[in-house]
Amino acid sequence: MTTTATATPETTATPIPSVGTPLDRRLCVAPMLDWTDRHCRYFLRLISRHTLLYTEMVTTGALLHGETERFLRFDPFEHPLALQLGGSHPLELATCARLGARRGYDEINMNVGCPSDRVQTGRFGACLMAEPGLVASCVAAMKDAVSVPVTVKTRIGIDERDSYAELLDFAGQVTEAGCDALIIHARKAWLKGLSPKENRDVPPLRYDLVERLKQDLPGQRILINGGIKSIAHAASFLTRLDGVMIGREAYHNPWILATADQVIFGDPRPIPSRHQVLAAFLPHVERELAAGLQLTALSRHLLGLFHGQPGARRWRRHLSEHAHRAGAAATVLTAALPVARDHAASA
Repeated sequence: MTTTATATPETTATPIPSVGTPLDRRLCVAPMLDWTDRHCRYFLRLISRHTLLYTEMVTTGALLHGETERFLRFDPFEHPLALQLGGSHPLELATCARLGARRGYDEINMNVGCPSDRVQTGRFGACLMAEPGLVASCVAAMKDAVSVPVTVKTRIGIDERDSYAELLDFAGQVTEAGCDALIIHARKAWLKGLSPKENRDVPPLRYDLVERLKQDLPGQRILINGGIKSIAHAASFLTRLDGVMIGREAYHNPWILATADQVIFGDPRPIPSRHQVLAAFLPHVERELAAGLQLTALSRHLLGLFHGQPGARRWRRHLSEHAHRAGAAATVLTAALPVARDHAASA
């Protein structure tokens, strides 16, 4: 059973302490390039206090030779928060993991799942599944460099290298290196012939292989990812696995996270309304606009707030038509509220 709230925005915006405490990975939101930036994460944290959030993937090159401050910046309110790194050089990954840990991230995650050509050219992402020894060396180097957990996000296989024996070997080597958790997208990746978008949908889901892996590696924390579109679906895995990661659905329909704290984490506090969450987000919007950010950089993450509700299309249209205009202010968001109704959340 879920309850809605008469909570104030101040109540909604109270973060939970995380640094220095064991991470609860029962529910996570996936790292999604161009989507899970710090504004998206701040917004999602207003909906769920406990769900573990991940940054977009940040390459080691970007941190070592680019704008380190921009790539690592986050608000303490976003905790619990993991930094995902892309790379394949153990010493570089160790250096970047150290930067992330010093900045205050709760976990460092290595990307071994992205199938894009650009990622393969840089020799990281899913192509590294063909080099389990190298991934293990990267994990070991990061473990030596930081005290926070080091995890790996991967696939069940790549191209023709998709046997369960190869998955078990990969997972076993990475586990021996000290990996604190494996997050497994339950699809193989085709490195040639499919786009990254097609790789999220075309290869069939094999939840059974992830569950079998947990049986064979009972001491390893194993989380499942891929095709999970509701909190009820997520909860159904938790008797057999250690956690669930939700990706695109949490972005396009963020309100599915509204029941997560009650259903997944057992937090009895009332669920705020969508309007209350938006009200709590407005101070962040005002601060960022004052710092020179354009409203569209913030409003784009709100398009799905009223997904499935009466007036959702008018809400999206209003933001799309007005947020991009020069000088657009936070009032663009509040002016759109009367067009969208706010019904109770459900799992």
